[in-house]
Amino acid sequence: MKRLLERFRNTGGHSRPVGLEQEQASDFFSTMFVERADDADSVLATWSARAADLHAEPCERKRGIDLFTRHCGEDRHVMALTAAQLHQLTEYLQFVIVPAGQEVIGQDERGDYLLIVLEGTLAVDCVQPWGGRMRLAEARAGEMLGEMSLLDAGTRSSTCTTLTPCVFAVLDAPRLDQLVQHEPRLALALLSALSRRLSLRLRQVSARLTALLSRS
Repeated sequence: MKRLLERFRNTGGHSRPVGLEQEQASDFFSTMFVERADDADSVLATWSARAADLHAEPCERKRGIDLFTRHCGEDRHVMALTAAQLHQLTEYLQFVIVPAGQEVIGQDERGDYLLIVLEGTLAVDCVQPWGGRMRLAEARAGEMLGEMSLLDAGTRSSTCTTLTPCVFAVLDAPRLDQLVQHEPRLALALLSALSRRLSLRLRQVSARLTALLSRS
């Protein structure tokens, strides 16, 4: 993350980064997935490869943009951005429809993308060593999935499977690099939103763990 922070400091208030080498300005997130040595044995699942396996179909773009701006505008934990800025952010997103029964995120794989649920419901399961599944939660419209792996290039902690047909907004590492390069303020807002979500999730887990320990 140090390289990322340095990149934002060097924007000098401009809408586009200045004084940066093109090679360095466009590959921060995408190169993390090939530089990781500790997860070398795990599978790298890129969105471009996964989309075909999921039978994902393009969503009509206006519909996707309307759903995205509506959900983000209603979520106080997301981004304090204007409608125009949210619309600008959608230029870096793909909108897709995935049928029911598809594993959009696999546990223990490395994924270079996050999914924003715009319509539908997904099961979030932890796969046990003997093959059984423990249901952790169900994800619905407005929730983000896979953001941790996108940020740190680590392995996924759970499996996410569509229970109904779902509409997603997809952001992968190459497009996040483009966002950082061309729209650093929007990228910073997005990364701040992801950080707040992860912090909130960590607090929830900590509270649950504290409650469990207090009963023992």
